[in-house]
Amino acid sequence: MKTAATGRFVLVFLACSVHAITCSITPGNETDRLSLLEFKKAISLDPQQALASWNDSTHFCNWEGVMCRTKGLRRVTSLSLRNRGLVGHISPSLGNLTFLKHLFLDTNQFTGQIPASLVRSHRRLRGFVLSNNTLHGVIPSFANCSSLKGLCLNHNNLVGEFPDLPLGLKALELESNNLSGTIPSSLANITTLELLDFSLNNIEGNIPDEFSKFPVLQFLIASENQLAGRFPHAILNISALGSVFLTVNHLSGEVPPDLGSSLPNLHDLGIGNNLFHGHIPSSLANASHLNRVDMASNNFTGAVPTSFGKLHKLWWLNLEMNKLEGWEFIYSLGNCTKLQALSLYGNWLQGHVPAALGNLSVEMKALYLGSNQISGGFPSGIANLHNLNKLSLYANKIKGDVPEWLGALKSLQLIALSNNNFTGFIPSSLSNLSQLIFLYLDSNKFEGHLPASMGSLQNLQVCSISNNLLYGGVPKDMFGIPTIMTIDLSVNNLHGKLPHEVGNAKQLILLLLSSNKLFGGIPDNIGNCDMLENLELDHNSFGGSIPVTLGNTSGLTNLNLSHNNLTGSLPISLGKLQFLEQLDVSFNNLNGEVPTKGIFSNATALHIGGNLELCGGVLELHLPACSVKSLNSSMHKQSIAKVVVPLASIVSLALVISLVALWRGKHVRKYISLPSFGRSFPKVSYNDLARATGGFSTSNLIAKGRYSSVYQGKLFQDRLMIAVKVFSLETKGTQKSFITECNALRNARHRNLVPILTACSSIDSKGNDFKALVYEFMPRGDLHVLLHSTPSDGGTSAPSRITLVQRLCIVVDVANALEYLHHNNQAGTIVHCDLKPSNILLDESMTARVGDFGLARFSKVDSAAPSFTHLSTSSLAIKGTVGYVAPEYATSGDVSSAGDVYSFGIVLLEIILRKRPTDDMFRDGLDIARYVGLNFPNSILHVVDPDLLEEHHVSSSQQTSVAVKEKKMECLLAVLNVGLCCAKPSPNERMDMREVAARLHRIKESYLSGN
Repeated sequence: MKTAATGRFVLVFLACSVHAITCSITPGNETDRLSLLEFKKAISLDPQQALASWNDSTHFCNWEGVMCRTKGLRRVTSLSLRNRGLVGHISPSLGNLTFLKHLFLDTNQFTGQIPASLVRSHRRLRGFVLSNNTLHGVIPSFANCSSLKGLCLNHNNLVGEFPDLPLGLKALELESNNLSGTIPSSLANITTLELLDFSLNNIEGNIPDEFSKFPVLQFLIASENQLAGRFPHAILNISALGSVFLTVNHLSGEVPPDLGSSLPNLHDLGIGNNLFHGHIPSSLANASHLNRVDMASNNFTGAVPTSFGKLHKLWWLNLEMNKLEGWEFIYSLGNCTKLQALSLYGNWLQGHVPAALGNLSVEMKALYLGSNQISGGFPSGIANLHNLNKLSLYANKIKGDVPEWLGALKSLQLIALSNNNFTGFIPSSLSNLSQLIFLYLDSNKFEGHLPASMGSLQNLQVCSISNNLLYGGVPKDMFGIPTIMTIDLSVNNLHGKLPHEVGNAKQLILLLLSSNKLFGGIPDNIGNCDMLENLELDHNSFGGSIPVTLGNTSGLTNLNLSHNNLTGSLPISLGKLQFLEQLDVSFNNLNGEVPTKGIFSNATALHIGGNLELCGGVLELHLPACSVKSLNSSMHKQSIAKVVVPLASIVSLALVISLVALWRGKHVRKYISLPSFGRSFPKVSYNDLARATGGFSTSNLIAKGRYSSVYQGKLFQDRLMIAVKVFSLETKGTQKSFITECNALRNARHRNLVPILTACSSIDSKGNDFKALVYEFMPRGDLHVLLHSTPSDGGTSAPSRITLVQRLCIVVDVANALEYLHHNNQAGTIVHCDLKPSNILLDESMTARVGDFGLARFSKVDSAAPSFTHLSTSSLAIKGTVGYVAPEYATSGDVSSAGDVYSFGIVLLEIILRKRPTDDMFRDGLDIARYVGLNFPNSILHVVDPDLLEEHHVSSSQQTSVAVKEKKMECLLAVLNVGLCCAKPSPNERMDMREVAARLHRIKESYLSGN
């Protein structure tokens, strides 16, 4: 995982990209050799065999990660073992490497404290990077390290206060630890400091007045601490400041009116989520380089300064959740020609939106005006914003028709018009929005029929039009949308039958049709919607019996069929639904015996009142006992129902019964509420998983990371191979990683994502909290092993050769997964943030599955209050892994889908070249993308994996070897070109994953067809 520390450190201190060099085998310093061997002894796990070369058969200057002086006596000058998965302690013996200049051990699993001997007298030490480990204890004094330029200790569990530091330091990274206390005023004595980041700690107080002495400080990042008091006036004297982030603290008072004049070089200002009040300073216009302003969630009042129109580089303006009013600023914002995102959500804006809104930048992509007091008609200026993809006018007082021209904004992915006073028909032109994913029109006064053409919205995931005046039938084509997950048409006047096509909605999770005038039977094939979690058909006029096939919807959590005209008995199959939490069938005409298993055994979750002929059930229901006559009648009806149940349903029901039987046993631990993953597997206990993995034996350990360890095992009496991801709860950030991964996987379902079976949140055998996720086992391991392991590395399962076809299939699979996460997921855009070969797993058929969502970020769309802050993170922490992380993350705190595209491009190039992006050959400004670009297209045969050039497979006996080579060359050039387009330095130059996936599909199909 690459963090803000490593990324921004590279910008201010180039020595962070040190690589090993080759030395001839000559007699070296025995002290250095022994010190390195002591370091190796302290390593308890080396999953990548990084230290395999550390033995007496090779001079220690040739050991992996070691660099020595090339002249005179061989002495170790650099030790770089970044992102190797090493587990163990950092040996104090490294303190004996007296010529050491650079120590880079970041992104491993080192525990324990930082040895004081390591830094006590290292006057040559220049770069010290231990970020992304699990180190604890206090930070030792670095005061004697007089040559130190960069210190990166972010993302550990370090405690205590700021350490003693040398005067020549340029970059200090302490982000994401448990540091406390206040900021020492002596820090200002380090006049060379250019970057200071102590975000995500528990630092109190305020920024000392002595900070005014910093002459060259460019980055001040103090977000998410406990800072309090007034705005730190001391920083107004630091004219070099380019980025100031004070978000999520307890700062209060007014922002200095001369802020922009005092900091003319400012390009990022983040002071959101504090307690500031008063007016927004108009002087911000004097900081002409500003491109991002976040002042959200404060108590700012008055008008937005019209001087903002002078900020010609501004592309992001977030002023939501304040008390701002007045529209005058809109006229001036037309001068901000690069503006892409504007949020005024949750302010006091009133009246008509000026037509000048249409003068905003043609680059505008996100416009949030929800939760204000806007009135009048639909804002006409929006018609000019042709590139808009997110529009929210939620919770205002806008009335009248929604114009047909809205369907001409072809880039729209989100339309949120809920809670207004819109009338008239739903524009049929909305069917032209081929990219539309989220449609929220609920709580208005729309009337007429639902447009039948809505079925053409082939990317639609959420359709919410509840609480309106719609009539007519439910369009059958709506259930043919392959991506549809939520349909909410409740509280309307819809009539007719529920279309039989409902069974085609394989991804449907929520179907809400309550309080309409629907009649007829509930289609039996509704049981085909096996992803269904919430089905509400209450307050209609449905008749006939409850479909037995509903027992096939194994992820169902809520079923409401109340206030209808349903007859017959309660299907026993509903009692087999392991996740069903609420069942309401009250006020129908049901009869016969109430089952006693599953949901039927929970009297508080079962609602059956108003069915006068029901009998039996558990005692808590207080129903009369069943007579022989009523039982015979009930059994007769059940037998008729069973005859028409498809064979597949019977098999599915048998599977559920088998799993329940296997799972039964003692469960003495309590569980917390976990997301429903829509599977038919029950929750498992700590004991179940301990047995499955041999007590979490190291022999079953298949992967280990910062936040978790992964074990293979067998569950359900050894019938099911699983992978158990056990979270290291003692590591700071693990709880967040667990929740993030649960949220990411809750509704994410795709054949190219690692399939999750269930989750466990319990207590282990020592009484400690225990959290784990259970996945299907991927027998082919991960892509990193496939590409880079050799039998000598212990990677005997990896094939010695990977064909071009196999590589094409893998990159297409990964592209499909990212396209789904970015564009087709119900919860909004999911940005993976850590795409790399070790997070791409392979099943038995070599199908690639993307996994590990512990760092994922969400551009979530909330139907209740779509909000601009969902587009950003709250800190500047870089998410990802060295070599794969997008370059813009080094200076920006916001993750984006473009960052994933960059990582995908690097992975694609790695697959074709079979070279890691951190290979020793990539140094001095040369990276894998630039390396390919310099050789593209004429010399590309010199850089691709030689194995690809030795393949002799032909599709027909008539093909000549020349034709085969030409076809292969054409394919390689096309694939590498996609990789280079994805790995462009600027995010604006990259394709999105829809285009990437489409291109790769065409390349693959062309190559396989031989055309």
